[in-house]
Amino acid sequence: MPTAKTPPMPLTGVIIMTYGSATTADHVAEYMHNIYGPKASDELIADFEERYRLVGRSPLIDITVAQATALQTELGDRYIVRAGMQHSDPTIDSAVADIKAAGANKLVGIILSPQFSSFIMEGYRTKLLAAAANHGFTSDQVIVAGPWATEPHFIGLLTRRVTDGLAKLKKQYNRTPPVVFTTHSLPERVVAKDPSYLDQLAATTAAVLQRLPHPLPEHYSAYQSAGHTPEPWLKPDLVDILATLREHNEPAVFIVPIQFLANHLEILYDLDLAAGEQCRDFGIAYHRIELPNTDPQFIQALAAIARKPN
Repeated sequence: MPTAKTPPMPLTGVIIMTYGSATTADHVAEYMHNIYGPKASDELIADFEERYRLVGRSPLIDITVAQATALQTELGDRYIVRAGMQHSDPTIDSAVADIKAAGANKLVGIILSPQFSSFIMEGYRTKLLAAAANHGFTSDQVIVAGPWATEPHFIGLLTRRVTDGLAKLKKQYNRTPPVVFTTHSLPERVVAKDPSYLDQLAATTAAVLQRLPHPLPEHYSAYQSAGHTPEPWLKPDLVDILATLREHNEPAVFIVPIQFLANHLEILYDLDLAAGEQCRDFGIAYHRIELPNTDPQFIQALAAIARKPN
């Protein structure tokens, strides 16, 4: 008698999503028009072309694809993992198409920002759901993970980076430099609509501080990378904190981005070049942690979210 075949195990698709990026100055105009359409002014494009020329090349897309590859290895063959960008290639739609073609019947979307404002991040959900419907997923087959500001592996990685960095800097300066936790600024009107963003940022910082050895370093929280609009943005800006450290005659600073997960323009230009230059002007030695990129502990964080979306 024929033996009944065991039905195949269901496949879960995982798409890690980030904003996207131009790669070099040559790609800035196309990238900006993709984001802003006709509102992308020549002045704005020229400004960002210069930033890209100064950093040479943004590795964001390469790193995100590498993160997806590492996550695929971590999750195993019952998962199909792809990277999708909101405003550049590879797009969210193309990632969903690949996942569907591979036979997945469930889709988990992970926004590559541990803390986020749902008001700002709704674009990810909208694009993912539209792509999912376009490629044959039903709405009940798609999950978009929520914020993961205190995911244990992520907090463990940040804590390790801060602890190791401060130990080295203490030997170098014979004192522990102040730590500045930085996050992406937002317009005040956005946070007024979704104040949970501030709560998530505070939760991440508190979780790291709780795990650091005592006595705790002098520490501050600051915003960076405010946009090109005249409306009020969140304060204090990083430059305000650096000015305070100059008044305190601090010889060095240790900057800890808690929201950015890969090297890109906000790190290579806004921090390493712009903030680094401000530090030099203030007589302060600039230091920061390495970004998570493809660190195995960070990949474990993404795997935990994929296996059990919150």
